[in-house]
Amino acid sequence: MENNYFVIGKIVNTQGIKGELRVVPTTDEPERFKLLDSIFAQSKDICAEYEIESVRYHKQFVLLKLKGIDDMTSAEKLKGCEVKISEDKALPCGKDEYYIRDLYDMEVVTDTGENLGLITDIIFTGANDVYVVKNEQNEILVPAIKQCILNVDTANKKMTVRLLEGLR
Repeated sequence: MENNYFVIGKIVNTQGIKGELRVVPTTDEPERFKLLDSIFAQSKDICAEYEIESVRYHKQFVLLKLKGIDDMTSAEKLKGCEVKISEDKALPCGKDEYYIRDLYDMEVVTDTGENLGLITDIIFTGANDVYVVKNEQNEILVPAIKQCILNVDTANKKMTVRLLEGLR
């Protein structure tokens, strides 16, 4: 279930006694939950599709009510599950946007043609993401800002960057 699905949240707790789930959204668009009719809940022990009965929002949480999960005991079993959707339900990317999953193992080159390595990790800082680029010799941290990221070609898995002073 890995490549054709997107993680859009994580079930962190129950809400009330009627089976509602408290979800921390991992999507830039938490409102997207209202557009869905079903989700997949997946953990090491569970992988099941559930129909959505209702969606509401409380503070930083999305509160999901799923069909067949009607009490706290049933809801407790889903704690820790990732909330996933199939690729065909994903929101389309806009100009200069791409899915995080498409960046992993992407080749990174400078605007002068120097190969820096592959993106092996992404650090989410709040201000801007930071791409961890590794090769056999070293690791470089590249901030995901317009001054550094010149082009992202997801079809060819290649990113062109301009390294600012002090990034080596």
